[in-house]
Amino acid sequence: MQATDLALITDAIRLAGRVATGFVGKDAKSWDKPGGAGPVTEADLAVNTALETTLRSARPDYGWLSEETEDTADRLGQETLFIIDPIDGTRSFVEGSRTWAHSVAVAHRGQITAAAIYLPMRDKLYTAALGEGAFFNGTPLTTSTASELQGAEILATKPVMDPSHWSEGQPGFRRSHRPSLAYRLGLVAEARFDAMLTFRPSWEWDIAAGALIVTEAGGLCTDKSGAPLRFNNETPTLNGVIAAGPNLHPRVLSALAPAAP
Repeated sequence: MQATDLALITDAIRLAGRVATGFVGKDAKSWDKPGGAGPVTEADLAVNTALETTLRSARPDYGWLSEETEDTADRLGQETLFIIDPIDGTRSFVEGSRTWAHSVAVAHRGQITAAAIYLPMRDKLYTAALGEGAFFNGTPLTTSTASELQGAEILATKPVMDPSHWSEGQPGFRRSHRPSLAYRLGLVAEARFDAMLTFRPSWEWDIAAGALIVTEAGGLCTDKSGAPLRFNNETPTLNGVIAAGPNLHPRVLSALAPAAP
């Protein structure tokens, strides 16, 4: 089923790109979500509607989890569901940047089985199906072979650099940043960066598609403690994310300070 699901979500995510690019970033109506949850635009909602209409009509028995749909407990009783971020990097979209992305994944019994990330302004499409490998615009992907943190190229936010996170102080990697978590994961799968780190609680819709794309490219993707990622949780968050090539991932874990009791 994951192969047919991948074909479905790949077509849907390209549709999402056409919908989103029909809006002009800075001119799209935008407002702030309650509780400091960040901005949302009319484009986010239009993409969400287009994806929900397309995907749920094709798979009416699948559940639904999206950043822009009010969450309900109904999805918890469904073995398979779509996990959607209509626009990951909304601030970038508003600013007129080209680094925002759409993220669409299918989860079955907590495991991602099909995934797609698309950056329509750059025509960059990352895809994966469980056991079938990961691809960038149709070309197979393999993660970085880097094995040392010293000098590694890592995507992370500034708080990750706080020495309190590291057992012997920040271990000398070079930090870069992209606003979209989904895009960061795609770049790790593409081996343009050696790892992606975030130690904050992370929404499932930001991570779901990229997690499979990284692992199908040969990398490892866990929470910040090294535990496997599971999706469709009652509260749809993850305990941070460490995504890296197979040689570097254990080095990251061993360099982290022990978790507070």
